[in-house]
Amino acid sequence: MYRYFSIIILFFASTCIVGANEMTEKEPTKKRKEFVVMIDAGHGGRDTGTPGTKRYKTTEKDIALDVSLALGKMLDKLPNVKVIYTRKKDTYPTLNQRAVMTNKKKADLFISIHCNAQPGRKGTAYGSETFVLGLSKNKANLEVAKRENSVIFLEENHEEVYEGFNPNSPESLISLIILQEEYLDQSIEIASYIQKEFKVTAKRKDRGVKQAGFWVLSKTYMPSVLVELGFLTHKKEEDFLNSKKGKKIMTKSLYNAVKKYIELHSEKRFSNDDEVIIDDSEPDVTEELPASRVIKGVTFKVQLSASSKKIATKAYNFKGLDQISREKSGKIFRYFYGKTSDYEEVKRMKATAKRKGYTDCYIVAFKKGKKVPLAEVLNQ
Repeated sequence: MYRYFSIIILFFASTCIVGANEMTEKEPTKKRKEFVVMIDAGHGGRDTGTPGTKRYKTTEKDIALDVSLALGKMLDKLPNVKVIYTRKKDTYPTLNQRAVMTNKKKADLFISIHCNAQPGRKGTAYGSETFVLGLSKNKANLEVAKRENSVIFLEENHEEVYEGFNPNSPESLISLIILQEEYLDQSIEIASYIQKEFKVTAKRKDRGVKQAGFWVLSKTYMPSVLVELGFLTHKKEEDFLNSKKGKKIMTKSLYNAVKKYIELHSEKRFSNDDEVIIDDSEPDVTEELPASRVIKGVTFKVQLSASSKKIATKAYNFKGLDQISREKSGKIFRYFYGKTSDYEEVKRMKATAKRKGYTDCYIVAFKKGKKVPLAEVLNQ
């Protein structure tokens, strides 16, 4: 009898252990929110992009697609990173479709990949450059923007879809700038990473980070860049970009830059199922707080928002936050929280702003009163 009683007890005990394990496995756990990267292979389908010197059957659209797919494959291996594409084949999504698709997927970063051309000359220009949205008086930059925007004319009803936008009109270009103002600093940041990698890793001529009026960048509501891998009108560079080695090293350069950007901008991004949870809780006083990181000559602030409206910098207008400052840039007013030379301190200010509801706020840096890329001061 005792033996049978013991067996029954063991049966119930094992059942409880299994049940407990099953309950543990089913408990929802916090996981890092996916960082979504939209990769846009420029042109496609009937829009071939630049044909280069015409010594190859491939054109800009083919090289852009090869590099885009290779980059996406590498980024897909990073934890909590999701890659989506505007095209994965030789198709032609319109500029409007690319922007709509990117916004619908709520991408955190948009990268449009292209190859450059030097029209009307013997192909002496070479090197890599990355564009963010902005006005430029530089004639060469304006010509690049006009060339990339001109594909609009291939589309039916383009005047209606693009609301009368004219790629050749400076006034039309000016109207684009305000739409991306909020993300300009972060766009410049990722662009600077890309250019550094092109110079150091790919050993390409660094033509720098530039600003120009690209329609597709203006309509994407996240940090966005347009990359020109090199000039297909330059024979040596065209040979390089058509080679497996060339495409591989340019892809690796882009990967390094994007990976660095993601690592810096995906901190404290957690989700439980589809609900986004920002882990901005106050640090436990028993925990060792991170050391201060004071950077002399640099002032950090948290940018809360940008608006065309001039708002009084009072706490009641900013969800109870004080230390609010305002800066005017063109027709846009930018609003900042805090002021410190300690990078660790401004990170805590950012956490406070997020708890107040400013979920899209970010850190900006100033030197001698002028805004400078955050990466520049952190790497000094």
